[in-house]
Amino acid sequence: MSVEVHKGLEGVVAAETRISDVDGNRCQLIYRGYNIDELVGHATYEEVSFLLLEGRLPAPRELTEWVRQLEANRALDAKLLAALQVLPRSAGSMAQLRTAMSCLGLDDSETTDESLDVIRRKATQAIAVTPTIVAAIARLRSGASPVGPRTGASHAANFLAMLHGREPAPHQAGAMDAYFVLLAEHGLNASTFTARTVTGTKSDYFSAITAAIGSLKGPLHGAAGRKAMEMLQEIGAPEHVEAYVQQSLADHKRFMGFGHRVYKGEDPRAKHLKRIAQALGQQANDLKWFAISEQLQAAVWKAKQLAINVDFYAASLLHSLGIPTEIFTAMFACARMAGWSAHIIEQASDNRLIRPLANYVGPRDLRFIPLDQRKPS
Repeated sequence: MSVEVHKGLEGVVAAETRISDVDGNRCQLIYRGYNIDELVGHATYEEVSFLLLEGRLPAPRELTEWVRQLEANRALDAKLLAALQVLPRSAGSMAQLRTAMSCLGLDDSETTDESLDVIRRKATQAIAVTPTIVAAIARLRSGASPVGPRTGASHAANFLAMLHGREPAPHQAGAMDAYFVLLAEHGLNASTFTARTVTGTKSDYFSAITAAIGSLKGPLHGAAGRKAMEMLQEIGAPEHVEAYVQQSLADHKRFMGFGHRVYKGEDPRAKHLKRIAQALGQQANDLKWFAISEQLQAAVWKAKQLAINVDFYAASLLHSLGIPTEIFTAMFACARMAGWSAHIIEQASDNRLIRPLANYVGPRDLRFIPLDQRKPS
């Protein structure tokens, strides 16, 4: 019997969701009914994370309480900080983040409690503390001591302050906040599907998040932003763009930050990141990386009609904020923690074990051969 195989599950609808819609034909991204264009620059990450978890934007008193909960969960536990300090510096930042999240799960006294209220409490903790973990990892990797969070600062401003040891300028905090909003959620991407698959087994929240981080770590998923920045650094100057493009075409080399598995045109998040990256460059009086990016975008479109995706201008945006390239993928995890958590809650609320089939194409009816009669192949 002929079986149609959807390699990589492409085109397969595996779930119904109310969380987001990645509309590839219209090149739109919808969070809980809101086009991303309605949210970025208007709603903070605190509002958007509440929206993703609860299904609605918070009223003023709800937002105040949500911010209070995030602040209460933002500091690193002494045991987790001690664990981070002994992790090998040779390990990548994503491996360190994966281990840190697993450590949170080890210290979870409610690991067998499957109630939605408990999952929400764990989600609050994870959303709040992940930027603190990532900032601590970055500082420890550079030989500096971690800096703790403070009350009264936004999610984005707190991260930049913990990373750099100083308060960010308002436009820098705004740029970081917009990045978090734009990457907070994106349908059944590989890491989100991983989180839902683990949740489907009735495993615990932190196991699902740890698995999602492991999936995001892969170079075909979360590492594209880091690789895009490395590409810009390899080009080095705007006048080198055309030669780089021609050599890459001759070598059949992939352009990082271009093309998308779902969107048929430009990623709807990209235009916002481009605008913000340009503004950051202008504020710093350093448009070098933006200029390289803009020329590369035009050259690749002319050569291959490839549109940019979310990672392309995210690279120069994060670089302009002084974020080390090595933690770019961990930044993705900081933002996506809200989306992962929303999907874990949705999966748990109407759960069914995720168990696809495989079409076997190997041999059949082989006869067992005793060991002394087997010949090497």
